[in-house]
Amino acid sequence: MCLTSLLSDPVFLSGPVFGRPARLTDMSVTNSQDHILVYLNVRDAFTEKIQKIIISGVPTTFSFFITLDEIRTIWINKTLSEVTLTHTIKYNTLKNVFTIQRSWKDEKPLTVRTLEEARKIMTEIDAFKIIPISQLDKGSRYRVRAKAKLSKMTLPFYLHYILIMASKWEFETDWHTIDFDY
Repeated sequence: MCLTSLLSDPVFLSGPVFGRPARLTDMSVTNSQDHILVYLNVRDAFTEKIQKIIISGVPTTFSFFITLDEIRTIWINKTLSEVTLTHTIKYNTLKNVFTIQRSWKDEKPLTVRTLEEARKIMTEIDAFKIIPISQLDKGSRYRVRAKAKLSKMTLPFYLHYILIMASKWEFETDWHTIDFDY
């Protein structure tokens, strides 16, 4: 088997190099004409153990926690938006496809054939509308915070003995923060 075909095989299980913890990267905050938009990626979330669980057909959910606060100098910061977004992946072993449902997208679940495509979709928030611009005050300072977490997995009854080891499969990133003026 050549390396190219091995890498495109959905059961190819390569975890992060040297077991680095999952972390948020490439976070940015921008705006459209009407909304404040958040972009971010999670790196090193797909450890070998998590990939094995997914390939075995167990649904797995990544949760993204995003908040937008107005920064105040005298008073406590005011939270304007606080959301939890979820991405759930399930591998269909008979059809050899991954199905991904994203809570913040009003669309049918996405179906992809490779683990690489599934990883990209699972670990990316792309142009999430956190708040309408009309709700911001000109001249004020704001803070967007985000983190990601592998939600606890619900295993089938016959696999509950694995729950003892489940904590080793979980991850939670540190908070990532961006301040901006409007």
